Amino acid sequence: MSLSSTDTGLTAHESSQRRPSISIVVPVVERSHDVEAVYQAYSSILERLQLTFEFIFVIDGGERSVMHTLESIQSEQSPLKIVPLPYYFGESMALAVGFEQAMGETIVTLPAYFQTVPEGLENVLKLVDEGYDLVVTRRWPRIDTWLNRLQTRTFHSLANRLTGLALNDLGSGLRAMKKQVAQEVSIYGDLHRFLPLLAHQKGFRLIEVDIPQHPAQSQSRLYRPGVYLRRILDLLTVVFLFKFTKKPLRFFGLIGSGLFATGFCVSALLALERLLGVTALSDRPLLILGVLLMVLGVQVGSIGLLGEIIIFTHARKLKEYTIRRFLR
Repeated sequence: MSLSSTDTGLTAHESSQRRPSISIVVPVVERSHDVEAVYQAYSSILERLQLTFEFIFVIDGGERSVMHTLESIQSEQSPLKIVPLPYYFGESMALAVGFEQAMGETIVTLPAYFQTVPEGLENVLKLVDEGYDLVVTRRWPRIDTWLNRLQTRTFHSLANRLTGLALNDLGSGLRAMKKQVAQEVSIYGDLHRFLPLLAHQKGFRLIEVDIPQHPAQSQSRLYRPGVYLRRILDLLTVVFLFKFTKKPLRFFGLIGSGLFATGFCVSALLALERLLGVTALSDRPLLILGVLLMVLGVQVGSIGLLGEIIIFTHARKLKEYTIRRFLR
């Protein structure tokens, strides 16, 4: 992919007759009323840059109204694929399906609504052209409410502290990546927003760039408590994948050791009191707690040991790294 493409003067229809250099994957999961405007805005930029491209709209649940809107566009503009999913699988699955359908060597993800100004796409593509494997965007300067900014800052402070990376806007949907990133990074559940962290774990080179926030994003957003809880749990999942996927005994062993040590200290203290004749053990429920903690500690540690055995058995099939090129 190069911004100085020699395919000058290509119309959208002519672009569709050639293998696209850029695939735009748009998961239509929520707020789908802007899909036509999103397509028109970004396709006009790509045409101005004289790049061959395709749009892949993956419709989660196959909503009829969105299908009708996109089909009317498709009849007029050719570089457009519509992939309806028969059920509501979530954004991660929609992105994974779009990645499978993508033909371009550069893949761009977009939300189905305006998060950032469309003109930022050019800067994102330039950075991919400069050699970065993944370019993520930060909505900055932000024009939304202080509540939105507070939520974002709190979440990312926690995420950066747990992972050791310094990213500021994992919720921004505009990203550009080389096709190899989409092929080697697995996303599932609700891990789509953590794609940059998973790509970094694989050794891909990433960069974050500031793109002005779109005026349509100025409204306040407050979610149900369950949404915040799920995001915290997803973050903990990523932290585990980030640090302990190939060494589970360190994670479970640490927890198991703490439980066993606590139970052992409680039991030892009670045994010492019994030996000194301070009190009997028959009426001490604390003894049951001490023994229970030791048993739990052994069980949790055993889970980590079993994980290590599984990892060792499949070690030859596991690949933690990515080789971008060989030097001869």
